[in-house]
Amino acid sequence: MSVMLDLPFKLAVPEDADFIARMSRRLIEKDLPQSWTTKRVANHIRSANSTVVTARDGDIIAGFAVMHFADDSAHLNLLAVEPVYRRCGIGRALVKWLEESARVAGVQFVSLEVRSSNHRALRFYAELGYRETGVIPRYYSGVDDATLLARDLRVTDMQNAG
Repeated sequence: MSVMLDLPFKLAVPEDADFIARMSRRLIEKDLPQSWTTKRVANHIRSANSTVVTARDGDIIAGFAVMHFADDSAHLNLLAVEPVYRRCGIGRALVKWLEESARVAGVQFVSLEVRSSNHRALRFYAELGYRETGVIPRYYSGVDDATLLARDLRVTDMQNAG
């Protein structure tokens, strides 16, 4: 990381849905049919079972994350940080914030999937204690495989590092 930024986190509001959907399209779903539409993002913003959190630099959404909660597990649906804000700790802080929210809610496991070809994201999540649990061939619109990752929140960060 070059510079650590401590940007305030705010829960997304319905007016953020279009910007988040466009950011997802540009940074996550590039080369794929768009599945995270404005309507889908807005549904997660309004849902009692989801949290959509943003990192803001003034009026600019520098990064965001979407997590869906079940009884004892959660699924990190999306995480994106604008390129100009990358390597400043924002993505890591968003994940840690959501993990802490999950712990408070009684969640024990967090899962997610990443394009198998996205080696940077795979390293990022491995550094945060996520472990590979499987691969789904051609998961992303029949184009790219998904690597499934999970983290047991009952295991401390020190235990994950070992």
